[in-house]
Order: sequence, then structure tokens, then C-alpha cells
Amino acid sequence: MCQGRRRPATTLGRIEGYVHPDFDRVAGVFRQQLLRTSGGAAVAVYHRGELVADLWGGTRTAEGDPWERDTLAMCFSTTKGITSTALHICADRGLVDYEAPVADYWPEFAANGKERLKVRHLLTHSAGLHRIRTIIDDASRMLDWDHMCEALAAAAPAYRPGTRTGYHALTYGWLVGEVVRRVSGKPLADFVADEIAGPLGLTGLFLGCPEEQRHRVAPLEPMGRVMVGPRPLRLAQKRIGEQWARFFSLVHFPVNPRRMINALVPRGIEDVLFTGDVMDASIPAANGFFDAPSLARVYAMIAGGGEIDGVRLLSEDRVRTMSEIRVNRRDLVLVMPMRWRLGYHLAATTHGIVDEAFGHFGFGGSGAWCDPTRQIAVAYVCNRGAGTPVGDLRLLQLGTAVMASVSDRARARVAV
Repeated sequence: MCQGRRRPATTLGRIEGYVHPDFDRVAGVFRQQLLRTSGGAAVAVYHRGELVADLWGGTRTAEGDPWERDTLAMCFSTTKGITSTALHICADRGLVDYEAPVADYWPEFAANGKERLKVRHLLTHSAGLHRIRTIIDDASRMLDWDHMCEALAAAAPAYRPGTRTGYHALTYGWLVGEVVRRVSGKPLADFVADEIAGPLGLTGLFLGCPEEQRHRVAPLEPMGRVMVGPRPLRLAQKRIGEQWARFFSLVHFPVNPRRMINALVPRGIEDVLFTGDVMDASIPAANGFFDAPSLARVYAMIAGGGEIDGVRLLSEDRVRTMSEIRVNRRDLVLVMPMRWRLGYHLAATTHGIVDEAFGHFGFGGSGAWCDPTRQIAVAYVCNRGAGTPVGDLRLLQLGTAVMASVSDRARARVAV
């Protein structure tokens, strides 16, 4: 719940929760979004360590069951932000060095010319290991952690690491997650539970989904069976390409749907991501199950210089390192420059990029970001949407409302 002064948000459009009066416009944008889309969603916003918006609404099932505050949604690539945070915690403890070869921690990884490939290359998507269709014959392999790590350890980079950038849409999770496992001694899902969710008191942050929590999950809307065989592959390329082109209609870069397919769509992907089997596995680039308050609190911790409510997970120096843009060249998969930090990409509103902000968005519309200079954290989860591999306009619209509210708040403080 919000700290300090608060009042109920409007209930129009099935919105529930609380919002600080300074952030009423966030509730207004959220309400309009729910009126225009099916399904349900939730948004949470922190400012200077205070939970100023905690809103949810719509339905979580086809039968019309209402979305609840603790409803969990599978958040696709939004998961990468949590995976990255886990590695930064390890780095802060001296367990891993961004400039060290991955093979120092994962000896088998040195195969096929990867002896000098650095941890930093994994975090900035410049390792050349984005092509998943060439290393597995079926997406069901994604349910087997050991198989995926063995396949990636044996793979050859598509280019000399560090010279180009191509979004590691699915492979990122095993690459970074296996480094965390090797240096911490814990599987990544356990590390997130023990070292992030536990200390922060989060009840809605999981990689995969424990059986006892599955009653909270909002089922996803299937993409449609377009992912098998030559003709369906062409349909998938067309669909992804058209969505991507609409989203970046003002960016004059060529779209290469086939490259996106190679990185994002292994054969049989829908039979994995849209069935119950995905809850049993850890796919740390794609199958995080989050509720909005828990996801926002992780980013609020980062926005607070690594600490929130007296709980410190990262040093202030580490957060400054995480905030630095490392790669800003055009991404081979995502078409545009993504301003890659170490595991996070740019954050934006409908007015453009927020220079100091970073986070990670996901297919279907979910996402989270923070701005340590303004101490803002925003998280959005949903179970209906489409758009690009890294979100759609809804989070941008909410971000616009958040930034305007923060600006108004700052002016009011100055006036006083």
C-alpha cells in the first residue's frame, strides 16, 4: 500500500488499488488502457522509496475472474532484468568480474573460439550467441537446463565477441544464469528466491512458478499456431515484422524478420511457452512470473542506490556501474540501438528516451524500469498484448504519466 497520504483510485474500468494524489494521471492512463484492451493488468510505481501507485484491474481468465493485487503474469523478456540483477549481486560480492572470461567460471564454455569471451559480452548482448534455432532442434529442449547450457558451451559465436550486437532473446537467460550458478553454487531460480525476493519481502517474484503459487497465474493469450513448418514460419515472420515496423515506424532502419525468427522463435515455441510445462522449468530470459508490486520493488531498490527500507542488496558504486551505457550501436535483431547497459536496455516514454533510465521490457507488454537520478521505479504486468519483442505502447504511456507527475511534484516542492 502507499505510504503516507493516499486515496482510492477510480474504479471505472475495474481498477482497484491505491494511488497518491500526485500520481492521479497514472490511474487515468491505466484506466483508459483497460477500457481499450481485453484481459487484465497491474501497474506499480515507486518515487523516492515510496509506493505511490499500486493499481490493478480487468480480468485474469477467459471466464472473467478479476485481476487481483497478487495476480502473477508470465513476463517474457522482462525476466532478463531480474536475471541481470542476480549477476550484479554476485559481482558486488566479488564472486564475478565483468571483464573476466566466462570460461574462468564455466570452463566448458571455452569451446569453439570462446576462450576470451567476457562476462561483459553476455550482459551487453555482444557475445554472438543469439541464434537459438541453430543450437536446438525443438523448443522443448528449453525445459532442460543442462541441455541448453551444454549446447551454448559448444556453440560458435556468430561474430567476434564485442564487435557487433544482436539481442540474445532466449539464450541470454542460460548464459547469464549459468554464470550465477557456477559462482554462487545455487541454481538461478533459487538465487533469486533467496537473495532478492527473500530480503526484499517479495511474494510475487519467481523464475518458473512453484506449484503452490499457480492458482495466482493469469493465463496468457496464445499467439495462434503459426510457428511450425515453412508456410507458418513465413506467417510468423510477417506477423513479427509488421508489428515491429509499426512500433518503429519513425526509425529508418531495415527490418529483418528472419533474423528475429532465428533469435526469438525456435521450432515448437508455442508448445512450450503457452502450456503448463513452462512453469516447471527455469527459462530466465522468458518465464519470470511476477506481480507488479514485487517487480517494482526490485527496481525501486536499484533506483535507491541499491537499498530500500534499510535493506541493501547492491552498493551505490555498483548501481552507478549498472547505469553506464556500454553499447549503443544498431542491434542486429532489434533493429535499433538499444543503449545496452550491463543487462538492461533503454527506457522511454511517448515523448522519447529517458536518458538516465534503464530496465527491461517483454513481449506481450510487460516491463519495468528505473531512474536512479530521479529515484523512480515503474513496473507493469499483463496477460494480453502483442507489439514487439520488447513491449508495446502501454508502458510508454504509463511512463509519460509518471514522468509528468514527478515533474509536477518537483515544481510543487520548489514553490513551497
